[in-house]
Amino acid sequence: MADFPKPNVENTDNYRIGEALSSKFPSLKSQNSSPKTVAIIGGGLSGLSCAKYLTDAGHVPTVYEARNVLGGKVSAWQDADGDWIETGLHIFFGAYPNMMNLFAELGIHDRLQWKVHKMIFAMQQLPGEFTTFDFIPGIPAPFNFGLAILMNQKMLTFAEKLQTAPPLLPMLIEGQSFIDAQDELSVTQFMRKYGMPERINEEVFVAMAKALDFIDPDKLSMTVVLTAMNRFLNEDNGLQMAFLDGNQPDRLCEPMKQHIEKAGGKVVMESPVKEICLNDDGTVKGLLMRTGEIVVADHYVSAMPVDIFKRMTPAKWSTMPYFRQFDELEGIPVINLHMWFDSKLDGIDHLCFSRSPLLSVYADMSRSCKEYYDEEKSMIELVFAPCSPLAGGKKNWIMASDEEIIDATMGELSRLFPLEIAQDDKWPATAKQGSSGKAKLTKFVVVKVPRSVYAAIPGRNKYRPSQTTPIDNFTLAGDWTSQKFLGSMEGAVLGGKLAAEVIVDKTILGKVGEIKEIQKSIVDKCVGLSEVQPVGVKGEGAIAFGGGATFGESNKKLLEETDAAQFTAA
Repeated sequence: MADFPKPNVENTDNYRIGEALSSKFPSLKSQNSSPKTVAIIGGGLSGLSCAKYLTDAGHVPTVYEARNVLGGKVSAWQDADGDWIETGLHIFFGAYPNMMNLFAELGIHDRLQWKVHKMIFAMQQLPGEFTTFDFIPGIPAPFNFGLAILMNQKMLTFAEKLQTAPPLLPMLIEGQSFIDAQDELSVTQFMRKYGMPERINEEVFVAMAKALDFIDPDKLSMTVVLTAMNRFLNEDNGLQMAFLDGNQPDRLCEPMKQHIEKAGGKVVMESPVKEICLNDDGTVKGLLMRTGEIVVADHYVSAMPVDIFKRMTPAKWSTMPYFRQFDELEGIPVINLHMWFDSKLDGIDHLCFSRSPLLSVYADMSRSCKEYYDEEKSMIELVFAPCSPLAGGKKNWIMASDEEIIDATMGELSRLFPLEIAQDDKWPATAKQGSSGKAKLTKFVVVKVPRSVYAAIPGRNKYRPSQTTPIDNFTLAGDWTSQKFLGSMEGAVLGGKLAAEVIVDKTILGKVGEIKEIQKSIVDKCVGLSEVQPVGVKGEGAIAFGGGATFGESNKKLLEETDAAQFTAA
């Protein structure tokens, strides 16, 4: 395990902007003569971030998490063998300024295991081989990225590289305005509109799209790709990646929880909210918990996923354009796999982009993460995407058995590692690839997330709401709210931080935040609309509350009752 020194992530404008926002909260604490109680629904990164910054300003938040584990989409748990099972394969980038500030504020930067500054791609046409974009130390952005692409001789020809560059120049020159204007186009539509070579799709954009939003380029908004590229192109170490040195609940969520509680806040587990109760004027009166208790606070925050919030939206709010725009947003399905082998694969201590029709990214966690380190055996963690017709997939893998999914994955791994994966009668797909190795699968865990990050299909960005809402004592957090880092860990932290700023501005500075413009089509739709009673959240556990879990009959039945769209055939 060869980790690299922490790069200089602090010397960027985005980091300084994040640092200034972080500093704002403690700087206002002395002016906070009347600390407010704040009830936060959801103990994912966004809810914990919101609570952390509220305590920094002297307020008293309580986080109510429905499950017995923190983290939401980054949650993890131990199985009967004591192995950690993660909801997703999560990577930290140098271009995550608010996350990097958070690590500094919590004093846990030493928990990030930084890898060499490169991107690694599996070669589709050359099984068992890889190619890289290597970032040369000392070369500033964006030239380091351009040089990395030019030096790679295996993915694009020189002519294709020259043909690719001009359409991306407005991103650097015009910035966010150009990026936002491309939201109506898919990645493939953008390519064809601006004359980019078709091969860049299969060589680069397929890998990027599946890594960024678990869908193929013909389904993904170009704004997502341009947003990521703009961050990475403008920061010297923006694309350098790090793994957390252990499981997310202990190594990231727990320090956030401790910070909150040390400052007087609370984090309460296994406390699901049944209903958001309103006053006659539409403001929040309290939270009715499943236990029958009513939680009353000065202010309320939802840090729930968009799909769960839609099930909880009070009837009185259901005719308001601000809340109706959420109909245009929904989470995307994804599957995360853990696969243990009886021997060590000749893998790479880094994240790898598979460019496979079935797989997105993967990593040998027995090499890349200290807590999971094993000198003798490999544990591969993989993202299986797209996995459903809802994500543009050709088959509904969410409804497939674990054995079907693993067999298909073993076939792909046999192709990626033809000299290492053994042909195994238990997994027929290995024979089809003609692999000749000795490594056999000894254990696997399939984690299905029916509704993960919001689906960033073309035209969705304009419906992402501001953290400020029309309700005086209610604020929204979450990676799906309006912020420039989209659906990601960085977006979740920033969404919670911005929600905290809305509350602090209102309660300490007397400043009311602006509500993002709502599309006319949504406003027109609400004319004469009748109130709709919330259906509420049914069931228990991760699937009920928007997380990921292994699937038995109970979870399958619950999903069938609450999210019938998941059963759509390809």
